[in-house]
Amino acid sequence: MEYKDIPTKADIERIAALREPGCVSIYLPTGTTPPEADRARIELKNHLSQAVRALEALGVAKARIQAVQAEGEVILDDRDFWRYQSRSLAVFLDGEVAQTFRLPNRLNSACEVADRFYVKPLLRAVTFPQSALILALAQNSVRLIRIAAEAPPTPVEVEGMPQDVASAAGLPSISGRSPDGRVQGSEGQKVRMLEYVQAIDRALHPLLANSTEPLILAAAEPLSGIFRGASTYPHLVEETIGGNPEEKTDEELSAAARGVLDAVYARKTDELKDDFEARIAAGTALVDLSDIARAATFGAVESLVFDIDRRVPGTVDDESGAIDLAPEDAPGYYGVVDEIIRRSLASKAKVYAVRAEDVPGGGAVAAAVRFPV
Repeated sequence: MEYKDIPTKADIERIAALREPGCVSIYLPTGTTPPEADRARIELKNHLSQAVRALEALGVAKARIQAVQAEGEVILDDRDFWRYQSRSLAVFLDGEVAQTFRLPNRLNSACEVADRFYVKPLLRAVTFPQSALILALAQNSVRLIRIAAEAPPTPVEVEGMPQDVASAAGLPSISGRSPDGRVQGSEGQKVRMLEYVQAIDRALHPLLANSTEPLILAAAEPLSGIFRGASTYPHLVEETIGGNPEEKTDEELSAAARGVLDAVYARKTDELKDDFEARIAAGTALVDLSDIARAATFGAVESLVFDIDRRVPGTVDDESGAIDLAPEDAPGYYGVVDEIIRRSLASKAKVYAVRAEDVPGGGAVAAAVRFPV
C-alpha cells in the first residue's frame, strides 16, 4: 500500500520560514514493500547519527541536539508509520518541530544541517504532477486507477460508483439492452449516458474534493464529450486517452497516461519559458545569481524557476543579499539557491522546480521581478 502526504505550498512556506540553530533536513528514497521500508528506516537512523555529529561540530546547544535526536527516534520507533510509505521520505527536525512528508517521486538521499531547513527537493513534488488518476469510462464499465512515479498502477475503489449506463439510469442490468450489451434507443441513449456520467461525478466528488491530482479521462466519443460537459473537477486534463478503455489493461492505460503527464509538463514549461523570455527582453526578469539573490532579499521576486538538481554551496547575506560562495558543501552552508528560494517564498513568489534545460538563461535559477532593486 502506498501512502502519500504531499506538502501544500503553505506547508513549504511555513517550513522555509523557520530559522533556528540546528535545523536538520533529511531526504531518502523509500518504497512500498516491507524490505524497502526496513532499508529506509536503517538509512534514516544513519542520517540521524550523521546529523547529531554535525550539530555537535557546529556547537549547537546540547539540549537542542538531544531534542533533535529524540524527535528522530520517535519516527524510527513508529512501526505503523513505516508500514505505509511512498517513493521518498522528507524529514525536518529542529528540537521543537518534527515534520515528515511521504512523497510520490524518487529523491536522492541527503542530510543537511544548518540554521534553516533545506526545502528545494521538496518543491519537486508540488511543481508539476507526479501522480494522477485515470478514469477509464465505457458504457458497460467504469474504473478509477491511480498512477505515481516509478510505481505500478493501483485500482481505486469508489463508493457509490455506478457499474454501467443501465444501472445509472435505473434500468435492469440485462433487459433493455441489445445483444452486445449496449442500452437501446437512439433518442434516449445520450440522456442515459448523461445520467451515467453525472452519477460518476457525484461518486467521485468526496474523493476529489480536496485533491489537486490531475484526472485523465480514457474514453471514446460520445461519452468523452458528455463527461467533460458534466464534470465539476477543476483538474480534469484536456488530453484524452482515446478508444475503448475496456480493451486496455491498467498497465497500458498507465503507460498512455504517463505520456499525457509528459505533455502537461512540456506545455507548462514552454509557457514558463515564453513568459520569461519576454520578461528578460523587457528587463523585468533576471538570470544573474547575484542579482537574483539581492532581489529575493528585498522581496522583489514575483516568480522563480530553478534547476532542481544543481547545488551552489555558500551563504547569502541577511541584509544586502550579497553571495559568499563556498568551495564545497559542509554543515552550516545551506546553499545559495535554496536560500533564494526561501526568501522568495517569504514574499509569496511562485516557485517552479524544473530540469536544467528548462531554466531560462541556462543558469541555476531565473527570476521575474516585481520591481527593480
